[in-house]
Amino acid sequence: MGKLTGRRPSHRDHIDSVLDCGVEGFRGDQVSESWRRSAVDHHIDPESRTSPHIITQSELKISREPLENIILQAKEEMDRLYAIVRHAGYVVLLCNTQGIAIHHRGNETMSDRFRYWGTWLGGVWSEEVEGTNGIGTCITEQRPISVHLDQHFRSRHVGLSCAGAPIFDANGILAAILDTSSIVPELASQSHALALAATITSARAIEERLFREHFHDIWTVAAAPCDESRPAILLAIDHDKRIVGADRMARKTCGLDDRLLEKGLRLSTLFEENPSVVLSNDEEDVALQLVRSNDAQLWYVLITPPGLVSKRRSLLGAETHTRPRIGSLGSPPGPAILKEDAHGGLPPASIRRVRDYIDSHLIANITIETLATTVGLSVYHFARAFKQSIGMPPHEFILWRRVERADQVLHRTELPLSEIAAAVGFSDQSHFARHFRRQTGMTPGAARWTQR
Repeated sequence: MGKLTGRRPSHRDHIDSVLDCGVEGFRGDQVSESWRRSAVDHHIDPESRTSPHIITQSELKISREPLENIILQAKEEMDRLYAIVRHAGYVVLLCNTQGIAIHHRGNETMSDRFRYWGTWLGGVWSEEVEGTNGIGTCITEQRPISVHLDQHFRSRHVGLSCAGAPIFDANGILAAILDTSSIVPELASQSHALALAATITSARAIEERLFREHFHDIWTVAAAPCDESRPAILLAIDHDKRIVGADRMARKTCGLDDRLLEKGLRLSTLFEENPSVVLSNDEEDVALQLVRSNDAQLWYVLITPPGLVSKRRSLLGAETHTRPRIGSLGSPPGPAILKEDAHGGLPPASIRRVRDYIDSHLIANITIETLATTVGLSVYHFARAFKQSIGMPPHEFILWRRVERADQVLHRTELPLSEIAAAVGFSDQSHFARHFRRQTGMTPGAARWTQR
């Protein structure tokens, strides 16, 4: 391609230059292969001004029906994710494997603007239709992906930023896509990286809920290496400790497939025998450490008993059983496990309301007065009851949650420490570093280095 003169290179010029040089020359660009597919395989015109397709209400109903259970399991996580990203102008979309948005969380007063961009209920975002985008490209490549502004293939979409993460079912098959999309054209790439990290975390939590719900009548095992060198895995085992289910991460990490599972592979094939592994019908999770059989690596393990034996088989009991636990594997000592009969403490429903509020407003200045109002108590009675239930005062718990959130972002992004500090509600980097070290025993920089 000749040198361009007399005008500013267009979006199409940039795409053409990438395609002319070949994908091999642009390995640092995570979307260049998708651009090639968009142009060569799907024959999409990057300059087309055609509006995104939005299906009818009747078509949307048909698209939703097969995924009603996924929608049910995803609602709480989508609420949590939207609370994190809404102030940056995002909408949260749950899409099927055809790229159709079947469920959403967004600002209804801006629905017309989101519909204009196609980032609303019924929007169709397959790569075959719209070219490179966070939903369609995530479906094609089955991995988390961020598409920021002019990384989109179509020039009409260069004002969009979207971050998609795959959701795999209990058998490791792609079931849906979780996406956060912003229509703010000035959105910084660092802010969008945070949205991607939050989206990945929420998608993984939905996967865990789906897995636990699918295997609710047997024991589930969550496990992760103590050195965090690999992602956490989920297994389902019967009363003879035979592995009868494995999530996608377990299949990849441990080399499991349906054929091996049908053979009745025992847990001792993956982890050395340990007398502490006793499968009981108690309601409490059992936390322990096990050694991998193939490399003697130490793993954190959490065994959850069957949900059907719960004495509290109410809606709350089912919710408790499917609650994601991967994020707590190997966590440093924190708040005590809540018990309904904690003398003088808050009821579980009030605790959940307070925790959800804190998690949704970490970046804000959270006052004890506000927390007390959420459960209808005076500041004095709330502070006393909260400490009785959790084991620490409200302000310490808020700091603990901020450090936890920062640790997640630290290991999932390359954002500077100062930006991570601001993103989780610390006043500055030194404030963040001080509390991070107090809680984890190491500096944020050292914690990031251990993941490399």
